[in-house]
Amino acid sequence: MPAPVVEGAGATAVLRTERLVLRPWRDDDLVPFAAMSADLEVMRWIGAPLTREQSDAVAARIRAGFEKHGFGLFAVDVPGEATFAGFVGLSVPAFEAHFTPCVEIGWRLARVHQGRGYASEGALAVLAHAFGELGLDEVVSFTAASNESSRRVMERIGLARDPSGDFEHPWLAAGHPLRSHVLYRCSRRAFEARAHGARAARAADPR
Repeated sequence: MPAPVVEGAGATAVLRTERLVLRPWRDDDLVPFAAMSADLEVMRWIGAPLTREQSDAVAARIRAGFEKHGFGLFAVDVPGEATFAGFVGLSVPAFEAHFTPCVEIGWRLARVHQGRGYASEGALAVLAHAFGELGLDEVVSFTAASNESSRRVMERIGLARDPSGDFEHPWLAAGHPLRSHVLYRCSRRAFEARAHGARAARAADPR
């Protein structure tokens, strides 16, 4: 996949891929985000659907994260189809674990936009941005052990499972079905090697 086109920097950066625009949040994203956050299917791996007030609070924290860290969870546009399809980007986990502090890559899309490769496309663009413009050395991702769909995305974009990093999420009670989490990692070196291999493969067979 070609590298994303990056416009701006820091909290105002915009990433453009073949099908997506990853951009800062706007006030008019709050209504579709609330609808997505109230969807039981979308939220099944998060723990529970959110009320409008809770959803707005999450959006406010996401927007504040851009100002604090210079990166964050981008709102996802699908030009010609949806002005807000969900989010994909980077965050700093607020809980403590043996692998924190760290930078996490994550995504969440409205149900109608799932299963179309948007999460992988957006996440690859975010990784290129993380290891390029942002100069990060490593990005991690984690999810409930039973969340096979997110784990497939992690593997598709080049993250590697770190079994020694698996953990019990401290924000979920003992015995909760989602408490057991798996950890995936990607270093800058690994990402660049994978990108180099993909470019070499395209050059050898440009069809």
